[in-house]
Amino acid sequence: MKLWGGRFTKEENQLVHSFNESLSFDRRFYAQDIKGSIAHVTMLAKVGILTDSERDQIIEGLNGIKADIDSEKLAFNDAEDIHSFVEAELIDRIGDVGKKLHTGRSRNDQVALDMRLYVRDEIDELLPLIKDLQKELLQLMEANIDTYMPGFTHLQKAQPVTLAHHLGAYFEMFSRDYQRLEDNRKRMNYCPLGAGALAGTTYPLDRELTASLLDFYGPTLNSMDSVSDRDYSLELLSDLSICMMHLSRFCEEIIMWNSNEYRFIELDDSYSTGSSIMPQKKNPDIAELIRGKSGRVYGALVSLMTTMKGLPLAYNKDMQEDKEGVFDAIDTAKGCLALFTGMLKSITVNKANMEASAKNGFTNATDAADWLVKNGVPFRDAHGIIGTLVLTCIERDISLDELPLEEYKKISPVFTEEIYEAIKMKTCVDKRNTIGAPGRDAMEKVIAIYKEKLN
Repeated sequence: MKLWGGRFTKEENQLVHSFNESLSFDRRFYAQDIKGSIAHVTMLAKVGILTDSERDQIIEGLNGIKADIDSEKLAFNDAEDIHSFVEAELIDRIGDVGKKLHTGRSRNDQVALDMRLYVRDEIDELLPLIKDLQKELLQLMEANIDTYMPGFTHLQKAQPVTLAHHLGAYFEMFSRDYQRLEDNRKRMNYCPLGAGALAGTTYPLDRELTASLLDFYGPTLNSMDSVSDRDYSLELLSDLSICMMHLSRFCEEIIMWNSNEYRFIELDDSYSTGSSIMPQKKNPDIAELIRGKSGRVYGALVSLMTTMKGLPLAYNKDMQEDKEGVFDAIDTAKGCLALFTGMLKSITVNKANMEASAKNGFTNATDAADWLVKNGVPFRDAHGIIGTLVLTCIERDISLDELPLEEYKKISPVFTEEIYEAIKMKTCVDKRNTIGAPGRDAMEKVIAIYKEKLN
């Protein structure tokens, strides 16, 4: 059944139908479409446009359709979209009363409602996935508060930190991802139903009631914007793109840490694959795929931005292109979050390798210079002295911890046995105790804050 057939004298070309239809993908939000219709007819009865009997027949019919789709008893046909499919099925089931379902609304405000309801529901499913990942991160942080490792700048070893501190950076990133999704949910939570095609309707609709029935804060306040706004979808795609970028960065580090050159961690067999020709290989394919899928989500964002950028007010058919990219990006992000959390839970941390890498990378050089400054040497001179000592260690293939005291004294008589205590990894890390730093006391405070946030 076409919802617009009366004006036309010819049947739609089959190629045109195939190009124009959206049921093949918008069937995904049949539950939201039916939920919106139930709220709509409830409101229509309240304002006297439908009788209570008509309302009840329609609601019973809609609930039956949903139950049959849920159970796969009812198959989708070649209808143009989910709206016309549901309406035609309703009329088949309850007769002419079903023809009153669409009173006072357009497909424009109907699809705007369905999409908002769907995005809102998906945000509600994405948020717990991020929280699950943060819970796993927090457990790893608590277990590795004294696991020393090199911190990097420019991919060069810089200063010693702990694995807990390093993981805390990602906890912060995912916290922001969580907040962005929450903010989007709040900003989009206004009901467009009742906006009509673009200019409202002459029927005495109670839009506040409809909004309340659907758990919105209230109705949207401009009917043209109501049907032409897809900012919430763009925001969602932006939020997911940033979240995928964070996952991708983390995957990049996991891939490096898992390599033979680093050996900081080992991925579990269940999250690795092998080579078809090289029997020794254990590849981090899951991490690599998650890293790769970030581009897929970025593509959805750029695609919808490009679709929307030149559209005049109000609704245009171009906007049908908002759905497939959003659906795919949501599926991709949800899958990646769940897989990444499982992968993270399975890793084995090689604490000794991490600490050895920090020592051999001279990450305690700054602390050695600071020790000289505290013992009266100007910082610029101290910087040069430690640089010379590092060069000596490189020539001998040893760390600062292993350099004999007499070699220290050759460069500066200020050095004493105390230098070795000053450049221990534990000392270097634990004396950095301003909030946000890697010291044990600071990290314990931050972990407590994170626990409170998650609760």
